Amino acid sequence: MKIKLMCALCALLLLSSFRSDERDTITVFMIGDSTMANKPLGGDNPERGWGQMLAGYFTEDVRVDNHALNGRSSKSFIDEGHWEEVRRLIRPGDYVFIQFGHNDEKPKPDRHTDPGTTFDANLRRFVEETRAKGGKPVLLNSIVRRNFFDNKQAVTDDDLRREKVEGTKLEGDTLIDTHGAYLDSPRNVAAAMDVPFIDMNRLTHDLVQGLGREASKSLFCWIPEGTCVACPKGRQDNTHLNVYGARRVAGLAATAIEQVIPELGKYVRHYDFVVAKDGSGDFFTVQEAINAVPDFRKNVRTTILVRPGEYKERVIVPECKINISLIGQEGAIITNDGYASKKNRFGEEMSTSGSSTCYIYAPDFYAENITFANTAGRVGQAVACFVSADRAYFKGCRFLGNQDTLYTYGKGCRQYYEDCYVEGTVDFIFGWSTAVFSRCTIHSLGKGYLTAPSTDKEQKYGYVFYDCKMTAEPGVEGVALSRPWRPYAKAVFVRCDLGGHIAPAGWDNWGKKSNEETVTYAEYQSTGAGARPSERASFGHQLKDLTGYSIEEVLGGTDGWNPVKNGNALVSVKR
Repeated sequence: MKIKLMCALCALLLLSSFRSDERDTITVFMIGDSTMANKPLGGDNPERGWGQMLAGYFTEDVRVDNHALNGRSSKSFIDEGHWEEVRRLIRPGDYVFIQFGHNDEKPKPDRHTDPGTTFDANLRRFVEETRAKGGKPVLLNSIVRRNFFDNKQAVTDDDLRREKVEGTKLEGDTLIDTHGAYLDSPRNVAAAMDVPFIDMNRLTHDLVQGLGREASKSLFCWIPEGTCVACPKGRQDNTHLNVYGARRVAGLAATAIEQVIPELGKYVRHYDFVVAKDGSGDFFTVQEAINAVPDFRKNVRTTILVRPGEYKERVIVPECKINISLIGQEGAIITNDGYASKKNRFGEEMSTSGSSTCYIYAPDFYAENITFANTAGRVGQAVACFVSADRAYFKGCRFLGNQDTLYTYGKGCRQYYEDCYVEGTVDFIFGWSTAVFSRCTIHSLGKGYLTAPSTDKEQKYGYVFYDCKMTAEPGVEGVALSRPWRPYAKAVFVRCDLGGHIAPAGWDNWGKKSNEETVTYAEYQSTGAGARPSERASFGHQLKDLTGYSIEEVLGGTDGWNPVKNGNALVSVKR
């Protein structure tokens, strides 16, 4: 079964890739120099080009294809055939972002161009040939160098990435420009040819000058000695951006895109953090992003984008990390393979609670389009997601596992699952919380029980399923809707489509006749082959109406939480 689940995950990733290629996506091609280029990730390399980070600011309707390269000028990019490679790929409606200048300034004959003549001519060529393919050119000028003193070597320093500067240079308080007329050429060509222009130099100048000479080092590759495998002796680099700086500069570009190119700007999104396996985000792991969220950040959400990929890790959202929104792009999977009888480092069994891939303790957590998976297989209890948080909201998420897939652990906590998919075998939705499932698919991988609520006696509601679809693997039958983990278990199914795999009796008493006197098991207007009200076990009943069972009543509590009406907005607490 473990192999089968792994195959399902692979299929999900392949399907995601197929869909991305097939749908009508817009490609943003990027051509430029090292300040824009993708950088290698080995050795904990801290350097990034801002173009490497731009994808994290777009919806999946836009694909960023970054062809920028270290050391290239507009001349060498053409002469070496890189422009021809890009030109062949352009389709009608695609964009080409053009940013050169840093290397055009250099005196080397294979790179040098002159502003007003050869530099402008190359920019015009990019524009004309982009338009000839039906593409949309965008011109940008160079980002600023962090140059707070009259450095005669500023231009040539780009190529050195020096480990340290010999002798201390006394820096002033004002940035000194190093680009000169090379900043004007993109602007002038854009105006003459009616091309959108983004003044990246002004944007980055204001950022760096605003931070000042010391704080602005945080944007660039100023690395202390002995802190980085990629440059063990340290580095003092005023041109090339680090992860933080590249994200900041990409964010400035994204905001400018919204203003200058509104038809592309409608796809721009701004997240506090981005997680990406390919280095295009702030972090490589989800847990790193969670850890970076300030403790008890009140009255505002911290948004985290998880880019496509399988993140094999255990994720914990502690109580102090409140108000987090975790947004996945298609194919974002958090997975692990713990199970109850697996031994920890001390030789003890992990237990059911200790087996989970993800733990959520903080209130007002929101997740969208994330897959939570446990790939341990059919080895007993193996939790994919453990939720002990009040006002937790999951939208379009997937929970993959077998026994005990989704643990709604928190007593007195409310959880809302909308358009989600949950699969498993035995008791694969279980726990104490009040949980509403709306328009979800609940899929049985084998004979067992959909739910095992352990509702406290004083708790008014347990599980309520609205307009959900109960499906199963071929050949699976005899599946119960619920069995009581605790005597006062509550589960209600409202207008649900029940497949033929649902057992006629519907309900199970977990081998205890006494449970039949205390549980609350009910249906309302069930449909499908599994809807057999006349054959149901006697301790379940059919509701005549939905009095007391609106979603607002089930989840409202004392604070009026209403995710159906308000989405993932924070509750306004009256004082």
